Amino acid sequence: MVVKYQKGASDKRPWGTWEILDTGENYTVKRIVVKPKQKLSLQSHNFRDEHWIVTQGTASVTLGEKTITASQNTPLFIPAKVKHRIENIAEKDLIFIEVQTGDTLDEEDIIRYEDVYGRV
Repeated sequence: MVVKYQKGASDKRPWGTWEILDTGENYTVKRIVVKPKQKLSLQSHNFRDEHWIVTQGTASVTLGEKTITASQNTPLFIPAKVKHRIENIAEKDLIFIEVQTGDTLDEEDIIRYEDVYGRV
């Protein structure tokens, strides 16, 4: 098992920020803040599943071929290899908690298909 995250690590992205709240042998817990009207890339992961719970705001979530509107307390499960994206469709910050589980947990396990910020 490879977990490359460390508790307290954080990063700023064009769409907002993320921070590692906790991490262990095969899990990582992230707090993610998405600025109003911003969205993450359409992406997938080979080595991890993700569980999301929206704690503030309203989002449009792409999960495979489906689009779901998610608000506070909406749970979402994103299996490995499924294309997904979250977009803040509100006028205030969107906050959600992401729990990653799997054998390899790091930022290198992001396959981007579409990105409004020009990242590959």
